[in-house]
Amino acid sequence: MSDMSDISGLDALPPLSRVIRDHGLAARKSLGQNFLLDMNLTARIAHLAGDLTGCDVLEVGPGPGGLTRALLAAGARRVVAVEKDARCLPALADIAAACPDRLRVIHGDALGHSLPEGLTPPVRVVANLPYNIGTELLIRWLTPEHWPPFWQSLTLMFQKEVAERITAGPGGKAYGRLAVLAQWRCEARMVLTLPPGAFSPPPKVHSAVVHLVRRDRPLFPAAPDVLSQVVRVAFNQRRKMLRTALKSLSPKIGEHLIAAGLAPTDRAEQVSVEGFCALARTLSAE
Repeated sequence: MSDMSDISGLDALPPLSRVIRDHGLAARKSLGQNFLLDMNLTARIAHLAGDLTGCDVLEVGPGPGGLTRALLAAGARRVVAVEKDARCLPALADIAAACPDRLRVIHGDALGHSLPEGLTPPVRVVANLPYNIGTELLIRWLTPEHWPPFWQSLTLMFQKEVAERITAGPGGKAYGRLAVLAQWRCEARMVLTLPPGAFSPPPKVHSAVVHLVRRDRPLFPAAPDVLSQVVRVAFNQRRKMLRTALKSLSPKIGEHLIAAGLAPTDRAEQVSVEGFCALARTLSAE
């Protein structure tokens, strides 16, 4: 847990707008950067992640450190921040100096790291993810080799369209592979929506925070590799009937669909998570 000296050290840090100016941290589109400067909003995101006291937090793409400050102020035991942009390292070093032994900064690409060293369970992941790697990182965190994973929860900022794809139910355009993979293994909720003006520079789209709490056991039994393949193939041809979209998986796909309680004439967006898991089980038994 943080002590009062840590909090006072954070309070003594300059405003983020000055940090960005002093360190020449103009956001780069090539890195998917959109900085969140409002400390009230960063504090709110930290709060939405749950009680951080006694937890280590993994943050990806801290930038100038607005959310990093909020996580430390909220009582995170330790924050491990992975930052690709070397320009941000001096600003993050200032935060580390204000909170001795509570912030570790790793200079590198999050896509090149599996699990950063130095994280002690329980671990929560909280991040304003760079837009250009957000979906790929989420899929990696949802599909580890072993389950349950290293993290207890994910509290992540995405473009609102992506957040809707994670939390959507069957029957609509937003429902797809991301929704099935996320909801099979997690309770997923959209907990905050932010307008473009909350960021610097303002993106062209609204953003949203999704909070995912892992299930220690998936919602329904299924072999992860089979389920992932079924969902990927089904939604790659989402406008086609299942018997056509999935015919590459088995010459008896019609029988498997019926055995799983699905209509061969249904389309992927009509199938619930439970239905996809039932189909994965019948295919596994072939």
